Amino acid sequence: MSSTNANKPVEGGAIVKKSTAKADAKTSPRERIVSTACALFRSHGIRGIGVDAIAQAADTNKMTLYRHFGSKDDLVCETLKVASSKAAALWDDLSTRFPGNPRAQVDGWVSARVDCLASEPYGCDLANAAVELKESDHPAHALIESFKTAQRQRLEELCREAGLSEPELLADTLSMLLEGARVSRIATGDQGPAARFERACRAAISAHAARVEEAGVGH
Repeated sequence: MSSTNANKPVEGGAIVKKSTAKADAKTSPRERIVSTACALFRSHGIRGIGVDAIAQAADTNKMTLYRHFGSKDDLVCETLKVASSKAAALWDDLSTRFPGNPRAQVDGWVSARVDCLASEPYGCDLANAAVELKESDHPAHALIESFKTAQRQRLEELCREAGLSEPELLADTLSMLLEGARVSRIATGDQGPAARFERACRAAISAHAARVEEAGVGH
């Protein structure tokens, strides 16, 4: 097959190259479909890629894709579950690295998010999907809201365990700084406001820690 025929135009004018590598015998068609969809949705957008292109790039066919996923919406939700699972693993990592030290875990959360920002050229998969999917009744919205809410609650609990003042406000502040940094990095690059994400987070944490110390002195 020529290189021209190996490229498939899809919605939005994107060009997707079909992998010429032989599929790993240990990788099931379902796994290939999901991993391929994750990558293509991330680089081209959910609306910018169709099931034909996903099936082709995953070295399978549309019939197989629909056998595993009843609709494109179902596949979208599955890719978001994968993204959620990877992001949620952060909490276990923090507990392992800083056992019994919630304040160090809060600081570790900031460091981990700095690394995350550097490795997200397209931003957050879930936030991007929330913006792109305009239909309020799309099943992905409930999944996204549930995940984002759970992540924010975990952060609040950690701030409370660390003895920081107003953990609800601090968790909201850190969450908004993260989401804002993701958008800013895409819009203005690494040297824009996103470059000061870590500094802003640590300043907020220090301010909430100082309030606790001041309250202690007052007593």
